[in-house]
Amino acid sequence: MTEAERSGPDRGAHGPALEDLPDAYADWRRSILGRITDALEEHLLLDRIGPARGMLILDVGCGDGVLATRLAQAGARVTGIDASADMIAAARRRATAAGVEVDLVKGKAGNLPFPDEHFDCVVSVATLCFVDDPRPTIREMVRVLKPGGRLILGELGRWNLWAAQRRMKGWLGSKLWSAAHFRSRSDLIALAHQAGLRDAVVEGAVFYPPLDIAARIMGPVDHKIGTFTTIGGAFLVLTAKSPVEATSQLQ
Repeated sequence: MTEAERSGPDRGAHGPALEDLPDAYADWRRSILGRITDALEEHLLLDRIGPARGMLILDVGCGDGVLATRLAQAGARVTGIDASADMIAAARRRATAAGVEVDLVKGKAGNLPFPDEHFDCVVSVATLCFVDDPRPTIREMVRVLKPGGRLILGELGRWNLWAAQRRMKGWLGSKLWSAAHFRSRSDLIALAHQAGLRDAVVEGAVFYPPLDIAARIMGPVDHKIGTFTTIGGAFLVLTAKSPVEATSQLQ
């Protein structure tokens, strides 16, 4: 999911009905703040994934398929999984409109219907932030990774003005944000180590407050800030590698 999928649904005290979500995403993506923020997040994710051509990639919590479609356009063989049939349908429409093939599956992140050691890369964006205990879900992601494969998690940062605003919305009654978990760099590194992953690195993006003018001013230099700190970043990306040993030996 992109920032649209995190911010778009929060249009009422308890968020819109599921069928309204694509419209909420579209509203977000048309806004100045949405365009700049999504572009920065996507740039960081694609940079961490690297050259995608020929890679077998799983997008867990693919939402309406923005990232999955982009990776397919780059030459990857992409599978997307999401618990929502509406999101799978929206992702299918997006891939078809882009003229690419994405294998789309309705299913849960905590019970992935794929064989062990199958994918070169597993990516998941803003999925674990709505899971109370992310460790079983991460274990599932690691299970389907090939030895030496990469896990890339895009998550909501803890120490920033976006998180503060979202916490306030949760306190005021938003079910979406009252259920959200915001994590720091050290939180993500700890989760990676607990899952037996190696070479864990966290980078950040979106170091400005949720204001159009701030995005306009800071957007061009945002990536430079992310090269030396994650403090203040609203979006954090963990990159880690599956152990070279078979994952079945680590469980």
